[in-house]
Amino acid sequence: MKKIIKAKPRIILKNGKPDAVIINIKDYRNMLALLEDKEDLAELERMRKGRLKFRKLKDFFSKYRP
Repeated sequence: MKKIIKAKPRIILKNGKPDAVIINIKDYRNMLALLEDKEDLAELERMRKGRLKFRKLKDFFSKYRP
């Protein structure tokens, strides 16, 4: 697995305790993309375990046409 954060994060303290972290914007965007992928995979797994329902394409478009 590749390293997600390449630059050293900066920790912001409040009252002597960690309160926030500053990271490189590329690292932040990479983390968001990986989190989204993980959520998508979890949703796909839930869908696979459940019962699939199919409907006709014209029925779908009659309800969801933009």
